[in-house]
Amino acid sequence: MDLKHLISQEDLIKRRSAIKRVFFYRICGAGMGPAAVLVKQAGFQVEGADSAFYPPMSTFLETTGIPLFKLEHVTPEFLRQYDLIVVGNSVGGKLEAARMIENSGVPFTSFPSALGSLVLKDKNVIGIAGTHGKTTTTYFMTQLLEKLGQNPGYLVGGIIEGRDPSKLGDKYFVIEADEYDSAYFHKISKFRLYELKNMILTSLEFDHADIFSSVEKIEDEFRAVMPSMKDTLILNREYVSCMKLYNDYAKKNPGQKWILYGDKSDTGPHDVKTFENQSTFNVKWKGENIPFTSSVVGNHNVLNVTSCILYLLSEGFKVADIQNAALELEMVKRRQEVRGKYKDMIVIDDFAHHPRAITVTLDAIKARFVNRKIITVFEPISATARSAIFQGEFRDSLAASDKVIIAKADIPTTAIGGKDLDADLLAKEISAKGSEAICVSKLTDLRAAIDKFSEKNSVLLVLSNRTCLGLWESDFVQQLKP
Repeated sequence: MDLKHLISQEDLIKRRSAIKRVFFYRICGAGMGPAAVLVKQAGFQVEGADSAFYPPMSTFLETTGIPLFKLEHVTPEFLRQYDLIVVGNSVGGKLEAARMIENSGVPFTSFPSALGSLVLKDKNVIGIAGTHGKTTTTYFMTQLLEKLGQNPGYLVGGIIEGRDPSKLGDKYFVIEADEYDSAYFHKISKFRLYELKNMILTSLEFDHADIFSSVEKIEDEFRAVMPSMKDTLILNREYVSCMKLYNDYAKKNPGQKWILYGDKSDTGPHDVKTFENQSTFNVKWKGENIPFTSSVVGNHNVLNVTSCILYLLSEGFKVADIQNAALELEMVKRRQEVRGKYKDMIVIDDFAHHPRAITVTLDAIKARFVNRKIITVFEPISATARSAIFQGEFRDSLAASDKVIIAKADIPTTAIGGKDLDADLLAKEISAKGSEAICVSKLTDLRAAIDKFSEKNSVLLVLSNRTCLGLWESDFVQQLKP
């Protein structure tokens, strides 16, 4: 690697006024596209390239007027038109494209650094971080601020019905603070470059086994930013790692406000009752128990909303206004999303791919669809899920279903030092715990297993952060009924 033209965060902030034209290399990434739009909205001339353009990102970018090019047209001479190159995380450090960018002579950086330096430096940035619930909580906070009469900016790492995935906004900016690394030359968590002023840490446990060797390594990423953050830090005390960070830093900077929440905290939520279409709970603030009703379902979503409520209370918004704002909140797509019916089963699409996420999702589905059997399809597709790290935990979480189908893609894990998940053994162990289970590896077998396990008036819960062996790209979708 030749990093002499890699521009530091500090230098990029100093040179903001001199930068006019910005080029996004691999602009169609889930983070790159929304970031490019934010940089454009901040007043820069933005263009980009990728190998292919597919909806919904291609459609989103086209509506913004950002000029788009195919990668084959990008040469060193082409790149020299620009003042800054933003490099997507899909560009590997050993690729010829990396050498071309490095040798172009143009300053380059990652999209988190560009976003932090060019857009977020002067914003009141609220980072929503954690192993679980980042996307959902980011969207909850955005909606709450809007209902409170604010015009928040946001970047949500998911598909939202009826709105763009990013917006510049005014005073507040809510961002999904991802712990995954930023680029081949920025092997640090994205949130470390976002110029965060506030943080909500919804959860913290081991994940991303392809880049982290332990949960302590993930903790270290938070240790790099927490001491220097200026305003409010809200942590879920139910996680050991959250409490380690709290105990290390909460009393060291008198300018920071630290707030704990969770079932065992003073603030709550307390007296949580969750029903088919809503939940009720209390939050304790300044000695007062404040009742809330919200359309969210499931204890984990109540926790997510509570973290937002505590931030808004700390900002001085009126209690009655926050209560009204929390009444009706929408979910991001692929989070407990009802897709339709198949063979008289309600089909739900959800992103859960970690044992704890599966547990809380199943709890929420049971609360929402009382007395219905649950048939769960689980695709272990992330690097961590494809490994044997959570073999026993997956068994215990999935066994809460009535029937289970493991949709195992034939892709070896990239977890550091990890062995592959034994999906056949997982199915046998789930069956031994009393829930009928089967393992499949092809779409045709998955479809046959769904038909075999189908029961009238049950719930078919599909857990995958991709396509589930191609299920969501097949004619299964066309067969769903309202």
